[in-house]
Amino acid sequence: MIYTVTFNPALDYVISVDHFQTGVVNRVNEEHIFVGGKGINVSFILKELGYSTKALGFTAGFTGEKVKAGVKEMGVDGDFIDVEEGMSRINVKLRSDEETEINGMGPKITESDLYKLFAKLDKMGKSDVLVLSGSIPSCVPNNIYETILEKLASKNIYAVVDATGQLLVNVLKYKPFLIKPNNFEIEDIFNVKLQGEEDIVKYAKKLQEMGARNVLVSLAGDGSLLVDENGETHRMGVCKGKVKNSVGAGDSMVAGFIAGYLKNGDYEEALELGTASGGATAFSDSLATKDFIYENLRNLRGNK
Repeated sequence: MIYTVTFNPALDYVISVDHFQTGVVNRVNEEHIFVGGKGINVSFILKELGYSTKALGFTAGFTGEKVKAGVKEMGVDGDFIDVEEGMSRINVKLRSDEETEINGMGPKITESDLYKLFAKLDKMGKSDVLVLSGSIPSCVPNNIYETILEKLASKNIYAVVDATGQLLVNVLKYKPFLIKPNNFEIEDIFNVKLQGEEDIVKYAKKLQEMGARNVLVSLAGDGSLLVDENGETHRMGVCKGKVKNSVGAGDSMVAGFIAGYLKNGDYEEALELGTASGGATAFSDSLATKDFIYENLRNLRGNK
């Protein structure tokens, strides 16, 4: 089983405005509401690629009910913990000459709520996959990812962590199967300025020395790079297409990588499917569909 955890899911209110200006009334010319959350995004893409998941997390209030209903409509098996105080977030994502986001606060998650999550995760068994992705709300201890992986250390699971800064660094001692920093996040972690691909590989290997088994580095328009646990370096370009949407592209890459690896354990194939999945979402108005992911995969292989 594959489990994903989204500590702070949301309703994403995505609007388009021509030439947005502050201090005046702006008219929306397009609007959509999506269920948001990095773990939920991973679950959806995995579902499109044929893998069942269980999406865990916390919801509250009328927006939380909408989140749960939306996850169900996506075809994802959600198992959320209802929080008493506050409400699930509404995030506003404004697309104009620049892309702007305003994120809500989210509910107050208590220690009792966290124990309910631990109980659900305790059902995990050997070779199950756990995806921990995104930031955590301020009401949650900042070592929560460490606590989760410590509790699961004896279960021999595949842990995938997509986080930044110390949230990521502090889990490396638990030897996660996969981490996905970008080049800027690597610079922040090591307080360096990367000068080229050799530097990226060098510091990806340092992250491996700190405990990560596989390090997938996203390089935006320059593609991606994987240093795998066998010491091999894999390089992948980008899919060709018009970028419409940056929300969920990184999550789609993680999901595609997991699906590609689970198929036959081949890291090159995992990187290909991860790249195609990320590109397909970037070229879509929302998360990518299975057909569009495989269309991008064929094009990616054809352009090699």
